Amino acid sequence: MSSLLTERQIGESCVICDQMKWKGIHLYTSFICTDCEQDLIQTETDHPKYKHYLKQLRKVTTPEIFS
Repeated sequence: MSSLLTERQIGESCVICDQMKWKGIHLYTSFICTDCEQDLIQTETDHPKYKHYLKQLRKVTTPEIFS
Protein backbone atom coordinates (compact mmCIF):
# COMPACT_ATOMS: atom_id res chain seq x y z
CA MET A 1 0.00 0.00 0.00
CA SER A 2 2.86 2.35 0.78
CA SER A 3 4.43 2.01 -2.69
CA LEU A 4 1.07 2.68 -4.37
CA LEU A 5 0.65 5.85 -2.31
CA THR A 6 4.18 6.99 -3.16
CA GLU A 7 3.62 6.28 -6.88
CA ARG A 8 0.52 8.45 -6.92
CA GLN A 9 2.36 11.33 -5.26
CA ILE A 10 5.26 11.40 -7.74
CA GLY A 11 3.63 9.96 -10.87
CA GLU A 12 4.81 7.13 -13.07
CA SER A 13 7.85 6.65 -15.25
CA CYS A 14 7.11 7.04 -18.97
CA VAL A 15 8.45 4.18 -21.09
CA ILE A 16 9.43 6.63 -23.85
CA CYS A 17 11.01 9.64 -22.08
CA ASP A 18 11.85 7.88 -18.77
CA GLN A 19 10.56 10.88 -16.81
CA MET A 20 8.08 10.84 -13.95
CA LYS A 21 4.74 12.19 -15.18
CA TRP A 22 1.25 12.46 -13.76
CA LYS A 23 -0.93 12.07 -16.85
CA GLY A 24 -0.82 9.44 -19.52
CA ILE A 25 -2.07 6.10 -20.71
CA HIS A 26 -1.27 2.52 -19.81
CA LEU A 27 -0.32 0.13 -22.57
CA TYR A 28 -0.26 -3.38 -21.12
CA THR A 29 2.18 -3.06 -18.23
CA SER A 30 3.79 0.22 -19.34
CA PHE A 31 2.93 3.91 -18.96
CA ILE A 32 3.17 6.52 -21.74
CA CYS A 33 2.87 10.15 -20.69
CA THR A 34 0.48 12.50 -22.47
CA ASP A 35 3.34 14.58 -23.88
CA CYS A 36 5.00 11.58 -25.55
CA GLU A 37 1.67 10.23 -26.73
CA GLN A 38 0.84 13.50 -28.51
CA ASP A 39 4.33 13.85 -29.97
CA LEU A 40 4.26 10.26 -31.22
CA ILE A 41 0.90 10.79 -32.93
CA GLN A 42 2.05 14.00 -34.64
CA THR A 43 5.48 12.75 -35.78
CA GLU A 44 5.78 11.70 -39.41
CA THR A 45 6.90 8.10 -39.97
CA ASP A 46 9.91 9.21 -42.03
CA HIS A 47 11.25 11.49 -39.27
CA PRO A 48 14.30 10.17 -37.30
CA LYS A 49 12.48 10.85 -34.02
CA TYR A 50 9.85 8.28 -35.02
CA LYS A 51 12.49 5.54 -35.03
CA HIS A 52 13.40 6.53 -31.48
CA TYR A 53 9.77 6.10 -30.45
CA LEU A 54 9.64 2.65 -32.02
CA LYS A 55 12.79 1.65 -30.18
CA GLN A 56 11.36 2.82 -26.86
CA LEU A 57 8.02 1.10 -27.51
CA ARG A 58 9.83 -2.24 -27.84
CA LYS A 59 10.22 -2.08 -24.05
CA VAL A 60 6.47 -2.63 -23.73
CA THR A 61 5.82 -6.25 -22.91
CA THR A 62 2.52 -8.04 -23.06
CA PRO A 63 1.42 -9.52 -19.76
CA GLU A 64 1.33 -13.28 -19.56
CA ILE A 65 -2.09 -14.81 -19.09
CA PHE A 66 -2.14 -17.59 -16.55
CA SER A 67 -5.09 -19.96 -16.70
